[in-house]
Amino acid sequence: MDYLSDKLDKNRFKKFAGDAVKKMTDGELATLVCFESEAVERLGIHRYNWWNEASHGVARSGIATVFPCPTALASSFDRWVVREVAEAVADEARAKYNMYAERGEYDIYKGLTFWCPNVNIFRDPRWGRGQETFGEDPYLTSELGVNYIEGLQSGGGEFGGYMKIAACAKHFAVHSGPEKLRHEFDAVVSEKDLRETYLPAFKAAVDCGVAGVMGAYNRTDGEPCCVSKKLTEILFGEWGFDGYFMSDSYALNNVHEGHKYTKDEVETCAAALNAGLVLDCAHIYRDHIKEALERGLVTRDTLERAAAKTLEIRARLGEFDALRPFSDIPWETVDSPAMRRINLRVAERSLVLLENDGTLPVDKAKVKRIAVIGPTADSRDALVGNYNGHPTEYYTVLKGIRRVFKGADVRFAEGSQMILEDSNRVYGFGDMISEGVAEAKAADLTILCLGLDATLEGEESNVENEVISGGDRKTVGLPSTQKRLLREVLDASDNVIVVTFCGGCIDIGDDARRRAKAHIHAWYPGALGGLAVARAIAGEAEFSGRTPVTFYREGAALPDFTDYSMEKRTRRSDPETVLYPFGYGLAYNGYEIVKIEEKASFDFVKYVNVTVKNLSDKRLRRVICVYTDKGESDLPERNFALCAAEPTDLGDGEEKEIEIAISSEWFLPYGDDGRQYVPKGKIRFIAK
Repeated sequence: MDYLSDKLDKNRFKKFAGDAVKKMTDGELATLVCFESEAVERLGIHRYNWWNEASHGVARSGIATVFPCPTALASSFDRWVVREVAEAVADEARAKYNMYAERGEYDIYKGLTFWCPNVNIFRDPRWGRGQETFGEDPYLTSELGVNYIEGLQSGGGEFGGYMKIAACAKHFAVHSGPEKLRHEFDAVVSEKDLRETYLPAFKAAVDCGVAGVMGAYNRTDGEPCCVSKKLTEILFGEWGFDGYFMSDSYALNNVHEGHKYTKDEVETCAAALNAGLVLDCAHIYRDHIKEALERGLVTRDTLERAAAKTLEIRARLGEFDALRPFSDIPWETVDSPAMRRINLRVAERSLVLLENDGTLPVDKAKVKRIAVIGPTADSRDALVGNYNGHPTEYYTVLKGIRRVFKGADVRFAEGSQMILEDSNRVYGFGDMISEGVAEAKAADLTILCLGLDATLEGEESNVENEVISGGDRKTVGLPSTQKRLLREVLDASDNVIVVTFCGGCIDIGDDARRRAKAHIHAWYPGALGGLAVARAIAGEAEFSGRTPVTFYREGAALPDFTDYSMEKRTRRSDPETVLYPFGYGLAYNGYEIVKIEEKASFDFVKYVNVTVKNLSDKRLRRVICVYTDKGESDLPERNFALCAAEPTDLGDGEEKEIEIAISSEWFLPYGDDGRQYVPKGKIRFIAK
């Protein structure tokens, strides 16, 4: 295996893998294409578990920095923020792997293959796993997905073809709930929506060199995604994907059990291998490859190609090198002070200010008593979201307010439970609404923290209550007990700031919006999210986040959850259902778009110059967003689509001209045949 270290040979990883599989028995090959890969000791290959997660920090593997959840990262609209997080995650992942490898530990959640990012489109606000995505917009999801992938795999630099860790874009394709139906559901989608909405982020991931792509549980247009002829032809034939294609956890079982697409496990095994799926996140391959070979349903060459691809990925991670790359990244990297500084800065940029009557920022010198109230006010679960690690320190809003407002008397009352109506738990009185009301009455300022956490919304579960069903949300409103707390606290105090936590949109109601002084949406803001909220309230951090999803009114007539048509969804939604549109967010200090001009136009790219002026006396970082609009063309009226998001720094009062290149992928519309076309008449670009 010495030739792995020959950095002049770009094909060295493929050569190593191809040579190795020729020396293996059928049984040994079968062990390599299962996520719990067994050792082939005579060839120097130790056992390896492929399963690891890192959508916003190394997950399920002990200590790690927990960054804001992906929808929160997306609210920054800033590709460099996302890349910085990914590079930090890659460093922590390597530091943890180095420790595990030194101890000879190769079990689950200890490898270097991470099944992220989730680049599915958050098309429906009820989807519990929407928190794992970069929102509803194909451009933003693609842009941020690419930067997360490149940040994970390169870790901030190029290393002779090695990857720092291996990313995996999921779930391919057309997958976004309902969770309870995912094992037998058929997502029927038009060619226009497939190409315009559901596939762009995956194509962008493939184009940037993502190591893996994970097939979804459901069917798409009648074919189970993991064995779909249509989808795999797009992936391998049209896009030229050269990484590893894998199943979601036990998704191959669905092929014959839920979808009834094949007769049994052996036929499923063969269908998947023949479709190019090289890694099974279950045991279909391990248990049934032998019979599939014996029955002539799959060939030895196909099995060799699959096993070789898994070895190639492991080789690119440096597993078989005598001097393993990145082995100098120490354990002390994990959840270090440097990581926490990044985490706090990112959390601050993820917060979205939805409402503010001028109360924010709060003058610390003028507030003497603060009441921090609500079921998410001192909740760790409301910080970390799902697929999370365990930081060494948490900052809830309560803890953050106590640190930032050191001169004030900061009081706490839980006020209510998150879901349950009972006002008096048997072991104490911490959730009594009366206590929350009493504290609000006595305070100069009340910070009321409401919402959900990932013990409720998320992946398929058995949770059933008034707001959650199987991990998905039934409503974008608050649970009834929190509504009561909100109403009574607003009755008790005329100086209330509302802070909400959840993975997507939330509606606190018209009455609360009118009466509350401000409303901050915090998403699941990571381990230091409460400190970020406190600093923003005090004006020590600037609000710059925008909604990466449409915020809907509670009770809005949404399309059926199982309808995958993009009609009347996201930016195409009926205006009367929309509370805050995609890209909405207030700030303390503003900027002005002075002008936007189209400077040059080519077949595949347009160049526009945007002149922007900082209206404040402070240095600002803002993301300038460019949208396409109908203009004088024959585009549909509501074809108002994001096509560029350019981060820029503006000095005190500075006016700056920014050149932005816009790919035709984002300004040319798609027809019913799934192909882009040039519209009649001139489209218009709008900057915000």
